[in-house]
Amino acid sequence: MSDTLILAKETNWEFLSPIFRDSIVETLYMAVWALVAGGVFGLILGILLYTTRSGGILANRPAFWTINVLVNVIRPIPFIILLTALGPLTKVVVGTTIGINAATFAIVVAASFGAARIVEQNLVSIDPGVVEAARAMGASPLRIIFTVIIPEALGPLILGFTFMFIAIVDMTAMAGYIGAGGLGDFAIQYGYRAFDWNVTYVTLAVIIVIVQIAQLAGNWLARRIMRR
Repeated sequence: MSDTLILAKETNWEFLSPIFRDSIVETLYMAVWALVAGGVFGLILGILLYTTRSGGILANRPAFWTINVLVNVIRPIPFIILLTALGPLTKVVVGTTIGINAATFAIVVAASFGAARIVEQNLVSIDPGVVEAARAMGASPLRIIFTVIIPEALGPLILGFTFMFIAIVDMTAMAGYIGAGGLGDFAIQYGYRAFDWNVTYVTLAVIIVIVQIAQLAGNWLARRIMRR
């Protein structure tokens, strides 16, 4: 088939439109759940990395070393490999290794360890004097975390989670390998394999719109918080 014929191919949007809408919903389902769950777990891990390090308000070398090693080991694993490696654990937690819930679980795991490092990097930029002042006033570690540490780094944390959301959208594109659907799977099945570049480009445009909306919202919210 020549390139001219491929580019001239007419797309059957009457057939594809319902599938396309479902794919958008599937991508948003995976991305939002992974952002919320991965964000919470990542925030907890990141705070523990920051507070258990030497000199931290919960300084604990074994705890810091354990969490740090876990993050260093899991975070760099390419998602497609992690998706496969998590199969046995996914089976235990979700009850299956295929489908949208199985993919969402794997994305949550990947997002959690990625977010942990993002959170830690933002927290270490906090002025140590602010934390020491709170400690000198007798504030408990939990109170310092919620009234000093998180508020001080909230703006940069929002930007970090915005970046994480974009990475999550990228991970959802690989979820089709285990039957989770989504825009990535739609582009492969009905665009690339069907030699229909219209489908590929329309899907790409939708992904760009989703990412841009998330980026603009994150930037706006971070600016609002940092101006206070």
